[in-house]
Amino acid sequence: MNHCYSIFIQWSEEDQKYVVSLPEFGPYSHTHGETYAEALKHGEEVLELLIEEYQQQGRQLPQPLTVVADKVITH
Repeated sequence: MNHCYSIFIQWSEEDQKYVVSLPEFGPYSHTHGETYAEALKHGEEVLELLIEEYQQQGRQLPQPLTVVADKVITH
């Protein structure tokens, strides 16, 4: 599966974990991991599940965020 969606990974002092956000899929699309690598793996797994869910429900996938000349472009 080759989709161009964003995966943001940030350290959370409060949770003492890496928190993963999938911004194209809304504010509640999050996961986490104890290590950066684990957080990325979980983010990729959740992204695959979200894409499958959208497709099974016949919903249009969100437009990926893109960066042009150091600016984030939303569609």
